[in-house]
Amino acid sequence: MVWKIHKVMTSLGYKQSQGDHTLFIKHSVSRGVTILLVYVDDIIVIGDDKKEQQVLSQCLAMELEIKTLGRLKYFLGIEVAHSKKGIFISQQKHVTDLLKETGKTSCKPTSTPVDPNIKLGSADEDMLVDKEIYQRLVGSLIYLSHTRPDIAFVVSLVSQFMHRPKEAHLQAAFRIVQYLKGTPRRGILFKWNKSVSLEAYMNADYAGSIVDRRSTIGYYTFLGGNLVTWKGKKQSVVTRSSAKIEFRAMALGICELLWLEIILEDLKIRWDEPMRLYCDNKSAIIIAHNPVQYDRTKHIEVDRHFIKEKLDYGMICQNHVAHCVF
Repeated sequence: MVWKIHKVMTSLGYKQSQGDHTLFIKHSVSRGVTILLVYVDDIIVIGDDKKEQQVLSQCLAMELEIKTLGRLKYFLGIEVAHSKKGIFISQQKHVTDLLKETGKTSCKPTSTPVDPNIKLGSADEDMLVDKEIYQRLVGSLIYLSHTRPDIAFVVSLVSQFMHRPKEAHLQAAFRIVQYLKGTPRRGILFKWNKSVSLEAYMNADYAGSIVDRRSTIGYYTFLGGNLVTWKGKKQSVVTRSSAKIEFRAMALGICELLWLEIILEDLKIRWDEPMRLYCDNKSAIIIAHNPVQYDRTKHIEVDRHFIKEKLDYGMICQNHVAHCVF
């Protein structure tokens, strides 16, 4: 499907984004823009050039037999609502379906998605639970996290036990469901905003896993004050210092900012201010700015040079923040 759309879109003068090959963009002479995003056989068309949108719709209907369904309200299980404040996306129906599937429609909601007093481990003393049921539940939670960044971190935790889930892991997953019971309408609001400032907040859970003491890093990125991307990732190796893992998270956050910059450049949106990166580890910030090679950090020299290069070029502006949470 994508290659067919690519052929049609390029014939109409659209350019494929360098940052996302499922994104096609056309700038008109009147300074208008039309954007098409495709996922398998589902398509979104947006823009401010109404005439071009009509031409595109007619061409897609003729060449690919694609029907226009009107204003976007639902896409890949995500509900889209438009208002004067902006665009709100959520997955309330998916939450309702999950509550029914798990038999939790009448459960007591919890105020947090995870018990802060419990550290998930291998739970050797607990009994194994049905792997298929557990995987299906966690899979649903992963999909929900696309519009629910408030559960992203704990979902990444329970997803680490897919192959040998125990009772403790299942109960942790059920607690997320209980949390969703109390917040089914929660989602993400993209406010109307002319600002194009780019910033990222990153953090690390140093040696947080009680199973193998591996760390988890993560970031949130904002465009014009609106949350646009986020990620939490457990590291594949054990890290010996908190500064190093914060440094790794810093590099990951910068890569995400640079990717967003590519998308904005494809849209011909530019700004003069540097992108801002917020970190709560002063040691990592000092190492990033100091050109001296420390013996303790030789193993992260690639990340250090990468970060310092972006700082020296003025592409990134680094700031200390008291505490980042992801």
